[in-house]
Amino acid sequence: MTAPRTRVAFELRIRPELLAEYVARHTPVWPEMLAEIAASGRRNYSLFLAEGGRLLGYYETDDDAAAQAYLAASPVAARWEAEMGRFFLDLDGRPDQAATPLTEIFHLETQLSVAESTES
Repeated sequence: MTAPRTRVAFELRIRPELLAEYVARHTPVWPEMLAEIAASGRRNYSLFLAEGGRLLGYYETDDDAAAQAYLAASPVAARWEAEMGRFFLDLDGRPDQAATPLTEIFHLETQLSVAESTES
């Protein structure tokens, strides 16, 4: 039996005057940082940029606390986050540790499976 997958979404605000540089820094991300994200157990990780510098992130993991701890202890992630910190507004701490989590209110597959089980 596999562990339940956790879906995590978060929000950050990028300084408007640094938007172009922030995007450029992610095309591409350092290969060693990509490897650390994968090693932490995060997968299906995406960032979405909205108007005004609103950044939404999403990833899946089997153990978010372990993924957070892994990245918090990673020297590579510490270097990356130290460089990225200046891009964000109203952030207290490392971006990877201090982003505002979003509350999931709807998930299609969950509701479909519940509906299918009640129809049986």
